[in-house]
Amino acid sequence: MRVLIETIHIVIGLIAATLVAAAAAWSYPRATDDIWLVAYVAMAAVVLMGVGPLRKAYAADKAGLKDTPNHG
Repeated sequence: MRVLIETIHIVIGLIAATLVAAAAAWSYPRATDDIWLVAYVAMAAVVLMGVGPLRKAYAADKAGLKDTPNHG
């Protein structure tokens, strides 16, 4: 469950960066290429910053599965 939450946080960050870039590019068409370049760098940063919490969430979920009894 924690992995899903962290993944959703990353996706929301990417959507927010896309919306901000689209609005900025629409409002200032002369700098569209530069705006999208900065947006792509920001999106990469969002993903890179999300990797650590995602790995911790995976480890926590995996440890939680080992603690629960198997009802299968």
